[in-house]
Amino acid sequence: MDERSGSATPDEDDDEFGLPPRLVEEALEAVEADDVARLDALLDPLHPADIADLLEQIGPGQRRDLLALWKGGVDGDILSELDESLREEVIEGLGPGELAEAVRELETDDVVDLVEDLAPEAQEAVLGALAAADRVAVEKALTYPEYSAGRLMQSEVVRAPSHWTVGEAIDFLRSGVPLPDQFYHVVLIDPRLKPVGYATLGRLLSSRRETPLRDITEDSFRTFHVEDEQGDVARTFEKYHLISVPVVDDDDRLVGVVTIDDAMTVLDEEHEEDILRLAGVGEGALSDSVIDTVRGRLPWLVVNLGTAGLAALVISRFTGTIQALVALATLMPIVASMGGNAGTQSLTVAVRALATRDLTRSNAWRVIRREAAVGLVNGLVLALALGGMTMLLFGSVPLGLVIASALVVNLFAAALAGVFVPLLMERIGVDPALASGTFVTTVTDVVGFFAFLGLATVVLL
Repeated sequence: MDERSGSATPDEDDDEFGLPPRLVEEALEAVEADDVARLDALLDPLHPADIADLLEQIGPGQRRDLLALWKGGVDGDILSELDESLREEVIEGLGPGELAEAVRELETDDVVDLVEDLAPEAQEAVLGALAAADRVAVEKALTYPEYSAGRLMQSEVVRAPSHWTVGEAIDFLRSGVPLPDQFYHVVLIDPRLKPVGYATLGRLLSSRRETPLRDITEDSFRTFHVEDEQGDVARTFEKYHLISVPVVDDDDRLVGVVTIDDAMTVLDEEHEEDILRLAGVGEGALSDSVIDTVRGRLPWLVVNLGTAGLAALVISRFTGTIQALVALATLMPIVASMGGNAGTQSLTVAVRALATRDLTRSNAWRVIRREAAVGLVNGLVLALALGGMTMLLFGSVPLGLVIASALVVNLFAAALAGVFVPLLMERIGVDPALASGTFVTTVTDVVGFFAFLGLATVVLL
């Protein structure tokens, strides 16, 4: 037995870095048997992220039964790891004492992340469980714009006057003052509470006591304003390899600090959001109900239905050509499918580059020219293959030339649309990841069908 999980050893079938596969089943068996001791033995050794994963994998009824049996087991770290769609449900199942115990040890940034998307009643329940000073800090953070540095920061900051020495700073840190569970820098401030630099703990501990703190500050020092957009904050961390950055208010006074773990969480969320929106599925989770999932997906399917009508309209203009040459109906989907795939390739590259600020006005035309050239070359290569196969299968050289030409045109158009459409969406203020896919598909379908059927009408009839 593996003492860490109370179930089978990793050599059998457990995943060393995730939730052991059999643990969910064993936990549910313990709940069904009302075996508190067994449930404690299974869950207590787990990391909060694994417990959150378990709660997300089981159904609502099973979740309620588990939480009712595992009294006092849910802490703030587990709530922080839970998917947003489940937090409110789990919080509602906790008693006031359990909730107070769960959130008491959380940093303010974690509490803000926990409560900002909750309903007012659940939000008040969490705030009411905090100490007065922590509640004030959280409520202050909630006044800042959503998705801003003010929402992302933690108010717990280790700071020291800029005129101190290393010895004075170390004595201060050892004096018993409350410190964050994790911190990376000591922020130096002037008499007006304006941050003027920071020193890493490594430099602090390796320097002589009489060394002035200002002599060991880092060149990477910079600050964020409370209203800076959190996506820009996260990308700054990534670009300049930062660990923590002070946050200032309108008077440039220190009010908090953003740490690398929160910045990386923002990047991860943005990447996930872009992928989901490219597919038109919103920001839903696996734990969402059928109704919530339908609400997130149906609108874009309706939009796609409307744009697909344009392709159908193009086809309807060439019904006589299709009736005269039935082989065209067999080959039409190939042209549209190849164009759709090529458009998706260019679109994915463009949306990702826009999200990371790699695609800008200064290099947009260079990227467009590159994608157009790629589309043209790919079109020529595939046209040779598809045109040759068509000639062999249908015994018609003109038909092979028609589909080859249509494929070149469509892949070229797809490559252009894959870059132009997201650039246009961003210019008019629409999220490129959310809206571009439908319109790029429309372009490739319309251009593909029109080029193929139009050329067939001119050349073959």
